[in-house]
Amino acid sequence: MLPEQTILKLLLNYSQWQENSSKLSIEDFPKELRSIYSTINNYHSTNNDGVDLTIDDLSNLVFSMPQKDKDFTTLVIEQIGNSTAKEQTTKQLISAIQRNKLLKQISISTYEVAEGRMDVAKLNAQLALYNETDSQQENKEEYPFISDDLEVLINSSINSPGLRWRLNTLNQMLGSLRKGDFGFIFARPEAGKTTFLASEVTYMAQQLKEDDGPILWINNEEQGNKVMLRCYQASLGVDLTTLYSDMSVNRQKFLEQTNHKIKLYDSGTINRKTVEGLCKALQPSLVIFDQIDKISGFDSDREDLKLGAIYQWARELAKQYCPIIAVCQADGSGENVRWLTMGNVANAKTAKQAEADWILGIGKVTDPGYDNLRFLHLSKNKLLGDKDTIADQRHGRREVLIEPMIARYKDIK
Repeated sequence: MLPEQTILKLLLNYSQWQENSSKLSIEDFPKELRSIYSTINNYHSTNNDGVDLTIDDLSNLVFSMPQKDKDFTTLVIEQIGNSTAKEQTTKQLISAIQRNKLLKQISISTYEVAEGRMDVAKLNAQLALYNETDSQQENKEEYPFISDDLEVLINSSINSPGLRWRLNTLNQMLGSLRKGDFGFIFARPEAGKTTFLASEVTYMAQQLKEDDGPILWINNEEQGNKVMLRCYQASLGVDLTTLYSDMSVNRQKFLEQTNHKIKLYDSGTINRKTVEGLCKALQPSLVIFDQIDKISGFDSDREDLKLGAIYQWARELAKQYCPIIAVCQADGSGENVRWLTMGNVANAKTAKQAEADWILGIGKVTDPGYDNLRFLHLSKNKLLGDKDTIADQRHGRREVLIEPMIARYKDIK
């Protein structure tokens, strides 16, 4: 879709056409869009009835005249109708076009004045007009205030689902993950943190649409190749022997299910600037930090304050880009403990916990017969959840099964 198509959709609205038509001319549009612009402009100019044009009206008007390529014109009109660009960004585009035109005129006029073919007063008038336009653009800056419309708040915060969990236990306790949500899981070594991530991330990848950003997995813990193999197992629900038995078929199945949406960045040392660059380039739908405490680029005299700065930074990334799931360790007090609490988080007083919207402990015990049992305790939860989230489970304690052979967690019904 050409960016100018969003302007054409805006101009279907009569009041928007009145406001913006004087800023535009037919030369501002690519040749393939000029006839459509003329159609809209002529209709509003001729009728002057204050009535908006629908996309069907536009189609009728355009095809009432001979078209060289009907299929192409049909596609262009369909794309205009499907445009979801916001009014604010479209007006910014119009302003940019207007400023660029003025700059070109000023450039030509400057040369003409230098050659003695134009009065300097005309150049000064153009410069004054540009400065006025630029000043108006600065004054029109809009601030992102939150809506006070209850219906909008409910629809965006609860009714519109975010990324759902494979474990229905977590859908009932925590609910969807949405942009701005930052939380972390913690457990003792070898408790199944990577298996948990693989199980959930591969399920979330299936929920992403074609034009959604990928899942960015920042890995500085286990060997990257092994982690991606765990993702293969979790996505397909198979053990390694089955995975190796027909690699071509399993590769195709994995890519179809995840649609190349899992981007695993693996390095022993990862700096905050690297992460920020990756987020800017990929515009991810979810970010995973395994392990977040090892991200470099933060300095403080005290370890807990440095870690607090890392977690605050991650929270800001979540607000800017997408939900974030981080991973850290439980300290020695969490060894052989079922229900981990915030007090079991390693290397922290309250700095880490304060920045998170949710905190999930994964407990494990060494008692005979409990090898495949894990204990989930949601010790902090500030999320609103979904329609199926159970209120009295918001800080719940639930047992689940781990199936390490296929890298999945499973609900206990």
